[in-house]
Amino acid sequence: MMDEIQKRMLEELIELHGVPEGAYNFRVNGESQGRRSTENIEIAPKTDVSGLDIRIRPGTKNESVHIPVVLSETGLTETVYNDFYIGENSDVVIVAGCGIHNCGVQDSQHDGIHRFYLGKGSKMRYVEKHYGEGDGEGKRILNPVTEVYLEQGSTAELEMVQIRGVDSTERVTKAELAEGARLVVQERLLTHGNQSAVSVYQVALNGEDSSADVVSRSVARDESYQKFDALIHGNAPCHGHSECDAIIMDRACVLAVPQLEANNVDAALIHEAAIGKIAGEQLIKLMTLGLTEAEAEEQIINGFLK
Repeated sequence: MMDEIQKRMLEELIELHGVPEGAYNFRVNGESQGRRSTENIEIAPKTDVSGLDIRIRPGTKNESVHIPVVLSETGLTETVYNDFYIGENSDVVIVAGCGIHNCGVQDSQHDGIHRFYLGKGSKMRYVEKHYGEGDGEGKRILNPVTEVYLEQGSTAELEMVQIRGVDSTERVTKAELAEGARLVVQERLLTHGNQSAVSVYQVALNGEDSSADVVSRSVARDESYQKFDALIHGNAPCHGHSECDAIIMDRACVLAVPQLEANNVDAALIHEAAIGKIAGEQLIKLMTLGLTEAEAEEQIINGFLK
């Protein structure tokens, strides 16, 4: 049984107002609060560490897995290991993420290690949302690790979202791509107050015609700090692209560290980084429509992070 705060946090994370269709596992304050497997997707708890093994049968199409986590007890710290085995020629959606409600004086922390093994020709869309709330002095800390191993011809699309309430996060994403595999990453991030967010991406393009597109869009406000650190290894004839596009406001700090390593003469690698403030003409245009300066800023930020 979940209380109203926990139910609302789940709705915020997975944008559902009831039990989702398909396979799911709800984790609340370190315990499973509901689990369901399907004919094609098996969710089983690990026996050696805290976490799950999720196995998706080859050829599974148009099915989903929801595995959100909620922490509503102050002072709770946990590390969870979830492994996903995605069969050949599957096409699935996986929705994860963590919400922390902390109204106490102790820090609450969730470290989630997710490993994805994609079989030949499979496709996965992975959505991970982080969210924090509560008026306590204790921090809300999230440190996700995502590892993706793509076999021949497989595709992984990752959507990483953190737009409110997380005091400290260090996101580490690693990927290894075989022949013809494709990785697409879309990161959206907003920090404010004294929050800190570090994003590290390490991508190895090992197979011929493999490709990666890693794009981060972020807004840093107040005294917050952000770091984007992306390294793409081109180890074969491949295509790699990384991009950091950030809006900086107030007294914030943004550090972009794009890196490329070409180990093959036919590795085509590109990086882009842009950091700047909101353009004055954008504010003026919206203010002529009747918005205040603060309202105009919010409109621009919301549009930028979509």
